[in-house]
Amino acid sequence: MLQKCRNRPYEVGLLWKEYFRDPTQWWDNRTSKTSPSFPDFKHKVTRDPLWIDGRCTPSWVHEELKREQGTDDGNTVLGNGLKAEETYFVGLLRACARTKDLRKGSIAHADLQRGGFLEKSFLVGDALVNMYAKCGAVAKAQEVLDGLPARNVFTWTALIAGYAQQGQGEKALSNFDRMRGEGIAPDAATFACILKACGSTGNIGKGELVHDEIGRRGLLRDNIVLRTALVGMYAKCGALAKARQVLEEIPSRDAVSWNALMAGYAQQGRGEEVLNCFEHMQGEGLSPNAVTIACVLKACGSIGGADKVEQLLDKIVRQGLLGKDIVLGSALVDLYAKCGALVKARRVFEEISTRDVVSWNALIAGYAQNGQGEEALACFERMHEEGLPPNAVTFTCALQACGCMGAIDKGEQIHDETSRQALLGKDIVLGNALIDMYVKCHALAKAQKVLDELLARDVFSWSTLIAGYAQHGQCEEALNCFERMQGEGLTPNAVTFTCILKACGSIGAVDKGKRIHDEITRQGLLGNDIMLGNALVDMYAKCGSLGKARKVLKKLPIRDVVSWSALIVGYVEQGQIEEALDCFEEMQGEGVYPNEVTFAYALKACSSIGAANKGQQIHDEITKQGLLKKHAELGYSLVDMFAKCGALAKARQVLEELPSQNVDSWTALIGGYAQQGHTKDALDCFEKMQSEGVSPNAFTFSCVLNACSHSGLVDEGEMYFASMDTKHGIEPDVAHYTCMVDLYGRAGHLDRAVAVVQNMPSSDDCIAWLALLGACRKWQDVKIGRWAFEHAVRQDESDAAAYVLMANIYSAAGMKEEAEIIEAMRVKNKAWRKPGRSFWVASSGKVHSFSVGDTKHAQSKLIYTKLQDLCREMSQCGYHPNLQWVA
Repeated sequence: MLQKCRNRPYEVGLLWKEYFRDPTQWWDNRTSKTSPSFPDFKHKVTRDPLWIDGRCTPSWVHEELKREQGTDDGNTVLGNGLKAEETYFVGLLRACARTKDLRKGSIAHADLQRGGFLEKSFLVGDALVNMYAKCGAVAKAQEVLDGLPARNVFTWTALIAGYAQQGQGEKALSNFDRMRGEGIAPDAATFACILKACGSTGNIGKGELVHDEIGRRGLLRDNIVLRTALVGMYAKCGALAKARQVLEEIPSRDAVSWNALMAGYAQQGRGEEVLNCFEHMQGEGLSPNAVTIACVLKACGSIGGADKVEQLLDKIVRQGLLGKDIVLGSALVDLYAKCGALVKARRVFEEISTRDVVSWNALIAGYAQNGQGEEALACFERMHEEGLPPNAVTFTCALQACGCMGAIDKGEQIHDETSRQALLGKDIVLGNALIDMYVKCHALAKAQKVLDELLARDVFSWSTLIAGYAQHGQCEEALNCFERMQGEGLTPNAVTFTCILKACGSIGAVDKGKRIHDEITRQGLLGNDIMLGNALVDMYAKCGSLGKARKVLKKLPIRDVVSWSALIVGYVEQGQIEEALDCFEEMQGEGVYPNEVTFAYALKACSSIGAANKGQQIHDEITKQGLLKKHAELGYSLVDMFAKCGALAKARQVLEELPSQNVDSWTALIGGYAQQGHTKDALDCFEKMQSEGVSPNAFTFSCVLNACSHSGLVDEGEMYFASMDTKHGIEPDVAHYTCMVDLYGRAGHLDRAVAVVQNMPSSDDCIAWLALLGACRKWQDVKIGRWAFEHAVRQDESDAAAYVLMANIYSAAGMKEEAEIIEAMRVKNKAWRKPGRSFWVASSGKVHSFSVGDTKHAQSKLIYTKLQDLCREMSQCGYHPNLQWVA
């Protein structure tokens, strides 16, 4: 019985050719037919039917079927000139394609070439191209196709499918155009492959042209494979609305169609949409497969859907999919790794029966991203040992692990391996990972070399290197890189601008910073990037443009503790204490809680003006928040603040109550005692510090020597100075030698003070000469004073202190003419003294600053009245100022 032809005759012929190209893709129903209307063959994916005795079945089909079986009434088939050997080779090549046995396929190819079979049968040519393509040897498949005397749609489609499968979309598209140029019309299978290529290359324009053509040719009717390919193409190109529209037009959707759309949403990080599609799919009565669950797991990872994960995990276990499906196992490893559940990720990984590079990458990336570099590299080595070659993603994750560990030797080995495999020219992400690894290992020259050798660089490549230079204080190099990047036509992003602003702040390049600020404003980046806004405030503050910094901060849509701290630090560093504490109050008024940096600089502000009451308020807040347990540096700041405010009992109490006492906190207390003249307490603290196992540092010795100097303890000072190198291994610096000059000078041992200056490793610092000058003033030694003055001025002719001291020495010796000459030299060399600044703290805690002679302050009359009262009280107590040395 002849069956009615469902398709046009030429379409039936194409389907038969597709059957002979790969019979394994068809169900053979000939032995199980219940009626003549039931098809003899049915495609496993497209469900296309074929009847041997169909009305549209070409006449050559019967001969091909006989040839496929190898007999014709017991005789060898030689129809159409095809020998039995050729039939054998076609079957062999198809088997090699199914099993991906490239070695056997290559041997068969050699035999075919020797027999000259490729010129005699198109089926042999088709089978050979298809075998190479399916085995991944697409370059060889291309070579075979180019050498065939005649090519048809099946030959071209096999090659195009191979390129698309290998991710070489551009070559697939190029061969598609060649096929069309030869006048060969693509079929549904060709279009499905070319749509995949369009998706992998993001070529939505070409994809839309293909969509129009298959629509015009009516190929979309009842062809779910093509429709699904369209959904996948639009989804991979990011046109998700279009992908959903195509999906909704499919009359009978299956899990594969939904998977294509969900994969697109997952790739774009739209986890909620993935879950929405999953609900719709289940509502249509469709059961999820491993790919579906993998997409949903990825979505849950991006949105933290823990409940949904547990439900899916139950389904996976019930269906026994974990051991069978590597895609699903890899997705689950990836999900747990991204959530930081690395123990679970490892457990799932070990349960996967056959692991591939994707599952290894998921685990290695999880360890690397969670700071477990050693585990990441151990997995990398184990993967090598199991004979699985790493890909660019594996190398990228391993380099991230090397960077976080500072393992530059291992990083260099990976660099060599990627160079041998010529991966750096193909993968910009890998190149960026290599730059980042060298930057984190402080090998900035090597990072620069890698960047210079990359065939293609992007904004991330440059930003990584710029950040490295900025973080390591090589700010000029950072600015040079920024200029080069812009010269290549690349537009900086918020990360680049943040890094380059840090560089500008470090070297005080405020003009460059302003130009960058203008560019940021033009791009409208400040509206949604608080880190960039903070970087701007910090840059202006470090450059001393505090008015500009405050103006930028006020305009930020969102201000956080980092923004305010940057400004407060700037004010403190510039000595604008009143403004710093005003900002501290204003920040808290906005409901922004200070962090350890803010508190540390607020305490520093209090210590510089002796505002002990304000410091006590800050101490109470720090204690309330329990910050001393987490931030040891705050303990030092508190001790230092109370010590500098003269509240030494409170400073000692705070030190003794600290969870951990370090050298900085002990040194702050010793320095406080020394400053107040409590030498015995300072030296007792020094001994107690050492008895508790805390070793002194260079600054501790400066404080101890200073205490000895102020109390005239020459022998003790000499002992401590000698012990620095012999007992503690600390080489004395200029500050320590200056302390010894001061110690000997105060005690009247000017000859020994001169010897110290002459024996200093370097006498290029002015401060030691000033200390000697001060001693000469006290003991009225004109000769040594003149010698010290000449050296001091030679080091810094604009330092007013040297001139004032020398003039006082001459005045005390009655040498008024010489004193006037020194004063004239001071004026000529513009050695001006900065006006002194004093501070007054009202009972309300509000800090007011004023300079001597200032009459503009709102409460200047009250301030001067209080000062006059204080002077009278001092006079009544017997204190009278010594004006002998006032110039």
